[in-house]
Amino acid sequence: MKIAILGAGAWGTAMAIALAARHDVLLWGRSEAEMRPLSEQHENRHFLPGFALPGNLRLSFKLDEAVAHVAATTGEPALLIVATPVAGLRPLSQQLRGRPIPNLVWLCKGFEETTRQLPHQIVAAELGADLPVGALSGPSFAQEVAQGLPCALVMASGSAALRQQGVAAVHGGNIRVYSSDDVVGVEVGGAVKNILAIAAGVSDGLGLGMNARAALLTRGLAEISRLGLALGGQAETFMGLTGAGDLILTCTGNLSRNRTVGLELAKGKTLETIVAELGHVAEGVNCARAVCELAAQLGVDMPIANAVAGVLFGGIAPRDIVARLLARNSKEEAA
Repeated sequence: MKIAILGAGAWGTAMAIALAARHDVLLWGRSEAEMRPLSEQHENRHFLPGFALPGNLRLSFKLDEAVAHVAATTGEPALLIVATPVAGLRPLSQQLRGRPIPNLVWLCKGFEETTRQLPHQIVAAELGADLPVGALSGPSFAQEVAQGLPCALVMASGSAALRQQGVAAVHGGNIRVYSSDDVVGVEVGGAVKNILAIAAGVSDGLGLGMNARAALLTRGLAEISRLGLALGGQAETFMGLTGAGDLILTCTGNLSRNRTVGLELAKGKTLETIVAELGHVAEGVNCARAVCELAAQLGVDMPIANAVAGVLFGGIAPRDIVARLLARNSKEEAA
């Protein structure tokens, strides 16, 4: 199968490495300056150091070439995968207007900060609602995917044909792929878990213990479910890979950028310093305010997400937020 991956960050590069073993893959980056080192060094030393790029992996900084790679097939299955952060999805979608796109799948997780829209809403607004589209999501760190370690993902789309094609493209080797028609639920789980991972990092950084972390994960999953259901997601999705699974990984794994943000906040570092030192996008930072605003608009109670936003943007000390959460009135667990 011909596959073009748009976005040469850590996740795009990892997916290109994994899929190039079985498919004709082209990896696209935004500029020649970005892509030249990958070609010369056979490695993405900035975003994914230590992993050699396969010899058969094509590299390009020309968007026309990347689209032509998947659009020029005659009856052969092809897949266009967007691997930019959520903030880059709209401008890239605008660049894709009028180009012959066979179908589109995205890897990004989050709400757009300014519009509070999920990825499928952004793509529909920019490219129309008729294009077969979907989200590939689940508990997965780029480094482990590049390393070839086992993982399980979910291909979500309203199009049964695209679900089948996406599974056929990605499922194999050490990657297991399930399918779902619940795009909203899959996207909400992938977005909100990043905010909760910041809370888990703060908790761990303050030395609050594993009991506290377990409570955060459990009540955090309740917050994901409440928001997801309010937006039209399916309840069972939040108990699966893109709900509980992604939440557990991101809140406990040492490779989690969002958890790292929380750990560093607990040390007293400023958000600006943390983001600068991280060198990668931490989606939980970008979508925390959007999620809290959307939850307030929908009347959805999300105390942990609101607490994270207070630390990130409200100047509230992490320990003060913990005290406020613990001081909340008791309630029925199912609420």
